Amino acid sequence: MSENNIVNPNADAQENAPVAENAAVEATTASTNAPVQEEPVVETAHDDFDWSIDKRNVSHYSATEKEKYDKVYENTFVTIEDGEIVNGGIVALTKTDAVINIGFKSDGLVSLNEFRDLPNLKIGDDVEVMVVEKEDRQGHLHLSRKQARIHRAWERIVEVHKTGEVVTGTVTSKTKGGLIVDVFGMETFLPGSQIDVKPVTDYDQFVGKTMEFKVVKVNETIKNAVVSHKALIESDIEAQRAEIISKLEKGQVLEGTVKNITDFGAFMDLGGLDGLLYITDISWGRISHPSEVLKLDQKLNVVVLDFDDDKRRISLGLKQLTPHPWDVLPEWIHEGATVKGKVVNIEDYGAFLEIQPGVEGLVHVSEITWANTPINAKEFFKLGDEHEAKVVTLDKDARKMSLSIKQLSDDPWSTIETKFPEGSKHKGLVKNITPYGVFVELEPGIGGMIHISDLSWLKRFNHPSEYTKVGEQIDVIILGIDKENRKLQLGHKQLEEDPWNALEDTFAIGTTHEGTVVRRDDKGAVVQLPYGLEGYAPARHLLKEDGKAIAADETAEFVVIEFDRNEKRILLSHTRLWEQAKAEEKEVAKKEAKVEAEKTKKAVKNIQNKVEKATLGDLGALAEIKEKLQKEEENKDNK
Repeated sequence: MSENNIVNPNADAQENAPVAENAAVEATTASTNAPVQEEPVVETAHDDFDWSIDKRNVSHYSATEKEKYDKVYENTFVTIEDGEIVNGGIVALTKTDAVINIGFKSDGLVSLNEFRDLPNLKIGDDVEVMVVEKEDRQGHLHLSRKQARIHRAWERIVEVHKTGEVVTGTVTSKTKGGLIVDVFGMETFLPGSQIDVKPVTDYDQFVGKTMEFKVVKVNETIKNAVVSHKALIESDIEAQRAEIISKLEKGQVLEGTVKNITDFGAFMDLGGLDGLLYITDISWGRISHPSEVLKLDQKLNVVVLDFDDDKRRISLGLKQLTPHPWDVLPEWIHEGATVKGKVVNIEDYGAFLEIQPGVEGLVHVSEITWANTPINAKEFFKLGDEHEAKVVTLDKDARKMSLSIKQLSDDPWSTIETKFPEGSKHKGLVKNITPYGVFVELEPGIGGMIHISDLSWLKRFNHPSEYTKVGEQIDVIILGIDKENRKLQLGHKQLEEDPWNALEDTFAIGTTHEGTVVRRDDKGAVVQLPYGLEGYAPARHLLKEDGKAIAADETAEFVVIEFDRNEKRILLSHTRLWEQAKAEEKEVAKKEAKVEAEKTKKAVKNIQNKVEKATLGDLGALAEIKEKLQKEEENKDNK
């Protein structure tokens, strides 16, 4: 209450004062013209003036009155704090704001954008707002309805998180990893993994939808909440699962829907409960992947094979709904019958043919061909290929069957001597190469081996692949027949005469030939000689006169130091050539020295015969001759 608003109780006296003064003047004027009389006592306005009023026209109240008026003043305002939520009334509306009176000394403005959820907002409505600032920089009261709603929403979200209450929210937008959901006017996060029990890839389909959720996580520090729709579905499924498990029995047939397919099987939805249909329980026959038989969302009947109440695992079977194929084996499948099957598995020891789904037979590698040559089953068979075979053995109780491909044709070894007699020449196909020989097929089921030593008369090979390759044609001659073990001994070099008989004189020991080193190692070198022959020179026989060894691809003279026709071996030496030359030179020098010595001896003897008595001078000459002879003898010995 301001001083100017205080009412002065003597105001009427002041307003009437001029009137009294005028009357007094008139009375005085009149008295000057009239005789003096005793005047009556007249009260003036000054007599009624309250002289306790100061110059500012303010009255002074007593302590009792002042206390009374202070209480009235204090009750007209409320005490508020920043962050407090209060109720206020809308007293005015502008184009952009709502003016709200909360009982404070001034009103606050709130943007109309915060009232978009109240399209019928009008003056007189009560709303809940938060006091952001009692007085901002401009001295205004700062209020916010949005923050009040968020605060109330957060309190509500924390409450329902504790109680587990189901809330309703609207999906407003998509974000990285999930969706944004408006719950009680506050944004919460819905992870993609919490949308549904099934994997969801298209998040856009949920934007704008109103759904039920459960608050699964809150962060008080940053006021963030995570909601889940999946949790509600799982709770419903859990109830269904408990009911199904309580009625579950082994051997029970249930209807399920294929919800997921993996490499090892398929997961079936049994109406709130999942079961695993393992790949081996899908079909009696072999399948490489469950998708060969099953499709997503396919409905089919399955049988309960086993289940675990604690771990809630259910094993299902599909093939068990039909009889085992071995139990209903057709009569046309019997020993001696010819069947046709598809290759479903290949091992080192053979291949399995599927005659019909669930019925398989083994073709052992020994039953592929009549030939005794090694056969690689993984090279002969291909998965998915079809082959005809003969049923050799059949055991229905053990569910085993052995098959044979070679027994579909007659045994060619029964007439081997007639068709492939010893000494006969043939052309064959190289089927396999080993370090010790070449396996050649003359016709299906008939073949033999050429030993590495029977490939060439002249050349020695470290490996047969240096001479021929798999798949090439090669001429052979039958060297021997082992009918019992089904083996043929074949030769290739025997198609020509042995050239070693004719070359024995040409490469006799001591003969010299020009050769080229074709291979070199620490032990020696292989030397290419004329006529296609190869010889071998040990390392110590490769030294040249200058002390260096002959290198690979170097051509030099070699002397034959050994010739073995039976072993087809020639030993060579280059070192011995220059060593022999030196020895011959030494021998020539020795012979010349010996001839010279003989001549000297004869000359001395002639002198001795002519001189009967030697003189002192003659003795001196004899001493010189003796000394010369001694030196010649020493030189001869040194050589």
